[in-house]
Amino acid sequence: SPASIARSKIMFAVRAVRPLARAAPAVRAFSEAPAASVMTLNFSLPHMNIYADKTVDRVIIPGAEGVYGVTAGHTPIVSQLKPGVVEIVHEAAGEAEKYFVSGGFALTHDTSVTDISAFEAVKLDDLDAEAVKTQYSAAASAFGSAAEGSAEKAAAGVQMDTAKAMGDALGVAFKSIGGEAYRGAAGEAARAAVVGAGARV
Repeated sequence: SPASIARSKIMFAVRAVRPLARAAPAVRAFSEAPAASVMTLNFSLPHMNIYADKTVDRVIIPGAEGVYGVTAGHTPIVSQLKPGVVEIVHEAAGEAEKYFVSGGFALTHDTSVTDISAFEAVKLDDLDAEAVKTQYSAAASAFGSAAEGSAEKAAAGVQMDTAKAMGDALGVAFKSIGGEAYRGAAGEAARAAVVGAGARV
């Protein structure tokens, strides 16, 4: 498929990807219990869990409608994620642990449990600015040469969109050329591929 081809091409530019620590699967259910005094985080990818039943102070989430924070007692909310940075603050006075995510969904329950399901995630410290620049340049070139309305142009568009978001997180500026307009399953695959390609050891 076009998305698979795009993923294969972009992975040639991978310098390295540091595996994220696995965690035991979590089993959860909706509850009518009173709001908890602590916040619990479940953060997962399709192939692994990053955190399961992890007690944290707060989480900053890159929602499609805007970035927002979640603490214990937060109003239940469901949000689509845009490419951006998830910030996890484990203790009130501690520094945030930051992951760049390619997209996904976040669900905060009335029990102070927040589930984040991302298509791909990489620690922000593991992103390589030079690799991200290379990804953006390659995607921009593919976008410019692809036929209008083609799957190839759509895949290149989402790759540009994601590389630009990674650049923003790293303080590297790019000129947007319309990648944000491309959505859907193929787009999510392309976004996830770019995130992996931007990582380093």
